[in-house]
Amino acid sequence: MKIEYNNLYTHFVFITYLRNPMIKTESRERIETYMTGIVNNNDCQMYAIYANPEHVHFLISRSPNVAEETIANIVANSSSKFIIDNKLSNGSFEWQQSCSAFSVSKGGIDKVCKYILNQTEHHKKKSFQEEYDEFMHFYQRTLKP
Repeated sequence: MKIEYNNLYTHFVFITYLRNPMIKTESRERIETYMTGIVNNNDCQMYAIYANPEHVHFLISRSPNVAEETIANIVANSSSKFIIDNKLSNGSFEWQQSCSAFSVSKGGIDKVCKYILNQTEHHKKKSFQEEYDEFMHFYQRTLKP
């Protein structure tokens, strides 16, 4: 059956291999721009993105024709090659073999966008490990009855 209307919003978190701080601060905007182009060229739309040294958050809306795993693989493979080819990392670059994808309701888009775009301030108060543990606790808790 064809899906005529949809609201499919996903908050992705990509993590560098071994959580090493591989993304150079001066390369952040260039990487974000490239990743946005990948998303937008694959039947999806980027809402917010922020590249931290050891992880990247981004929120997209996607077509029902594009599975979360498909767009994650496209973005990971393309961005990894771009980062390596352009020497935008501190050392040898690669993403971890898995990422996280969290569904977001239409009503939650603004909150998630603000959260993503405010990463600099957010990480002054909380480490990435603390942040990630909270995500896992929240989403795992909501999945169980």
